[in-house]
Amino acid sequence: MLNLATKPYNLNEEQINFIINKVDTMSTEEKIGQLFFVIGQDENQVNLDDFISKYKPGGVMFRPAPAEQIKRQVKQMQAKSDIPIFFAANLESGGNGIINEGTWLGNPLQMAATDDTTAAYQLGNVAGYEANQVGCNMSFAPIVDIDYNFRNPITNTRTFGSNPESVLRMAQAQLKGLEENQVIPTIKHFPGDGVDERDQHLLSSINSLSADDWSATYGHIYKTLIDQGVPGVMIGHIYQPEWERKLQPGIPDKDLRPASASKLLIDGLLRQELGFNGLAMTDATAMVGYNVIAARKVLLPETINSGIDMILFNKNIDEDYAAVTEAVANGTISAQRLDEAVTRILATKLAQGLMDETGAFVDHIPAELELHSEEHLAIAQAIAKKSVTLVKDRDNLLPISAEKTPRIRLVVLGDSDEGGFKEGGKVGSLFQEGLKKLGFDVTPYQMDFHEMFEEGVEDLENKFDLAFYVANIETASNQTTTRLNWIQLMAANSPWFAAAIPTIFVSTANPYHLFDVPYMSTFINAYTGNPASVEAVLRKVSGQEEFEGVSPVNPFCGDFVAKL
Repeated sequence: MLNLATKPYNLNEEQINFIINKVDTMSTEEKIGQLFFVIGQDENQVNLDDFISKYKPGGVMFRPAPAEQIKRQVKQMQAKSDIPIFFAANLESGGNGIINEGTWLGNPLQMAATDDTTAAYQLGNVAGYEANQVGCNMSFAPIVDIDYNFRNPITNTRTFGSNPESVLRMAQAQLKGLEENQVIPTIKHFPGDGVDERDQHLLSSINSLSADDWSATYGHIYKTLIDQGVPGVMIGHIYQPEWERKLQPGIPDKDLRPASASKLLIDGLLRQELGFNGLAMTDATAMVGYNVIAARKVLLPETINSGIDMILFNKNIDEDYAAVTEAVANGTISAQRLDEAVTRILATKLAQGLMDETGAFVDHIPAELELHSEEHLAIAQAIAKKSVTLVKDRDNLLPISAEKTPRIRLVVLGDSDEGGFKEGGKVGSLFQEGLKKLGFDVTPYQMDFHEMFEEGVEDLENKFDLAFYVANIETASNQTTTRLNWIQLMAANSPWFAAAIPTIFVSTANPYHLFDVPYMSTFINAYTGNPASVEAVLRKVSGQEEFEGVSPVNPFCGDFVAKL
């Protein structure tokens, strides 16, 4: 079905002939290199020129690093490569997805909580601008998953919420912001995360919706964006069994495949049913959810044969290249299928302005680095002001003041980096200093065995007038839950006294914590633990400004107690 004259390429006859001739003149080694989207290399450990010469990758993905370093590496690798390279990053929450100095604008759910697509546009615009400054030309975003299952440990604040129409509107706005900065958007994670409560980093998860329900929700989002010309789709290690069964009635369960290895879901659903003519790539193939499908040597060719054009990341890069090379040599991957994938890759690079009609790299990288950090910080602050959400204030504890409750016990949960490529931050010190500036006497909680086993409410009333809980428990890959966990001994740091002593609970990273503390009188969702959001929370709880946020998900998790 590949057609370079239509969306998302819209190439003219001369451009099409150039792509066809370019593919025809490439060596098999060059073509195979284009299939691989590799992880960014450490220039202190790897000679970048040698790496590009040896592997000839079609794409490179960076994790955040200093801006000047990223810019230098991109320019070096682009200069060394015969074919311009996709340089991508997870631009999900701002320019911090590519550079250390980048703006942490806010998580997608925070954008949705503004109930204004302007926030999502700014998410794309700010991230796209900062990425463009260092030569990053592709975004693994927007995320168009739907957060249907509050137990899902991955989707959560990374999504635009649980309403498909809101997800679509916000994604469209983010796309616009990215494209205005010459950054290629890649929507993810087809066929859609957020139904299962498990993590595709650790297993192949399942989108269990019926074919009709899928089409009315996830399918509606993908179809709309495809019809509007989105150039790239990232494929998740996620089953959609009902669509496979619809496309192949009677298919045995043992033959069902996650999308990253399913010809039914890629060539059948994505390309034929939804009409996607563009570039398809896998999610990271280092994930357990990919590697358990089949032996990797078998799986990589199966992935290409399913209709996917690029493979993201490697385990052992030499093994992966050898597996694909052998599959091409013995005909497991046909010459026709290889050429089709490479044609899509090169056509995307041409159509998106990454290379010109001679095959040369089109350099959009500014000579001087100018991040506009102050301007972008102001945007983050405006979004925070509009998004922080008061879920409930049953006992009218707000606003708080140092006159009414001068002594505050501050309890911060999850304020640590436990891995999983988290891109967030710590909020404890920000809240402590902010509350002090408001005139409160703030005492961070410390475990006290005497208090734990012998003290009652009156004893605690002699120590503090108000308890202020903050949960900064971020979602992260390879993490199965984002629940509240208390100190094991008697849940010592839990708000067991909340019925007697005023207690406020703020979540900066997960909108569903009421599930674990449904008895809370006052609960606030900030969605993002960046400084702008912390400052907004403090202004609002102290009565300096109104709460404006509208919850994009159901924070009560179906629990009637939480609504009380």
